[in-house]
Amino acid sequence: MVTHRDRGLRHLKNPSTSRKSIKSSVLSVALYVILLFTLSIFVFILYSKDILDDEHAMPLLRVEKSESKQQLEVQLWETPSSYSLHPCIEPTNKYKVVLGWDRYITVRSNGGLNQMRTGIADMVAVAHIMNATLVIPQLDKRSFWQDTSTFSDVFDEPHFIKHLQQDVRIVKELPKELESLPRARKHFTSWSGVGYYEEMKQLWKDYRVIHVAKSDSRLANNDLPLDIQRLRCRALYHALRFSPSIENLAKKLVGRLRSRAERYIVLHLRYEKDMLSFTGCTYGLSDAESEELRVMREKTNHWKIKNINPIEQRIGGLCPLTPKEVGIFLQALRYPPSTLIYIAAGEIYGGDRHLSELTSRFPNVVSKEMLATEEELKTFSHHATQSAALDYIISLESDLFVPSHSGNMAIAVEGHRRFLGHRKTITPDRQRLVELFDKLEAGTLNMSSFSRLVRQLHRNRSGAPRRRHGAPSGIKGRARLRLEEPFYQNPFPECICKSSE
Repeated sequence: MVTHRDRGLRHLKNPSTSRKSIKSSVLSVALYVILLFTLSIFVFILYSKDILDDEHAMPLLRVEKSESKQQLEVQLWETPSSYSLHPCIEPTNKYKVVLGWDRYITVRSNGGLNQMRTGIADMVAVAHIMNATLVIPQLDKRSFWQDTSTFSDVFDEPHFIKHLQQDVRIVKELPKELESLPRARKHFTSWSGVGYYEEMKQLWKDYRVIHVAKSDSRLANNDLPLDIQRLRCRALYHALRFSPSIENLAKKLVGRLRSRAERYIVLHLRYEKDMLSFTGCTYGLSDAESEELRVMREKTNHWKIKNINPIEQRIGGLCPLTPKEVGIFLQALRYPPSTLIYIAAGEIYGGDRHLSELTSRFPNVVSKEMLATEEELKTFSHHATQSAALDYIISLESDLFVPSHSGNMAIAVEGHRRFLGHRKTITPDRQRLVELFDKLEAGTLNMSSFSRLVRQLHRNRSGAPRRRHGAPSGIKGRARLRLEEPFYQNPFPECICKSSE
């Protein structure tokens, strides 16, 4: 028979059971306290949320917005990485200096400002190849603008002569004793190589002067000796400096832009009468405006193509973007409405009626006429070439350059910005954009999706380093030379090198 005393003794004889019981009780209490404490904190936060005033709540929101805004700012304005690339235009050890004392090349540069600039750079190289003295080129006075500017009105002539003195001899005028002599008048074949100009040296047997009627596209884009390519870059980017009057006013205007905003976009808006007429693009125009452009094209003798289908032109991406399309494009890229935009262009066709389709979205739009005084611009009145030079410099110094069409200025500015460190340049993919614009207009694509697609489409179109494109595949013969990417649009790799080179 087991007594109470026996059970008590048995219990005392098993101390481990007692300790387990005590430990279990302590653990239960601890868990209860932790749970109670956690619940108290939750309740405190829940009730405190309702009594937090704006002074405490808003800084948290501002921090989040500030971080998001900072990330967007980087995406919008950051210059593409140049991967340690830098300009390299010095001649190689194999380069030979030539002086050509008794042979002369005279040139009539054709086209607008940038067509003449690249043409002059080409002729510097041609004079070097042919061992000739280059006479300061005559600028085109018969183009659409009827500009009477001389070389020294637009360029720093003494600097041009001096800077290239180790490359080619340059004189201001043809010697008097040679003016009455017969000249070989040549239309040098477009996109020609060194071999072609070596053959042209045969002309020196019969002539001391060769007159070149056109200067544009006289040299090939590719397959030229490295020293010739670098000479072209020295001529264009260093020697062809603008005249002091142009440089000084341009710097003032850039300063005034910087005083208005930390950053600015230059929009090369080629929505001008001559461009629209030449391309036959009438989208967004009235019937009367379309007819006016057709008549202009018909009456311009040197424009060979008269009948142009405007719908096919637009679908093919051959039309400049309209002011409205540019506005939508910049919106899609997420540039804010307050962005300062400088219009680098001549008179916009249709004036404010068409321009308002851009300014309604981006009201902070300016031009040189708005930045400069009448007195400052007086010298440049009726001189489209000099006026375009102001736009060129302002474009070069901008935080972002956006051309609405791939014309001569767009090509020249893009190449120069690449040469100076791959400054950000967004070149719209007009052919793909037309499809998206039409879907947006038809309501089959909303603005959010449109914006996302536009950003994806232009992710690799911001001026980052890349090698110059060749002709499209399948193109043979001389046609491929015309379709290669222009040397002056992307002088990489000849004039842009790695640090080790």
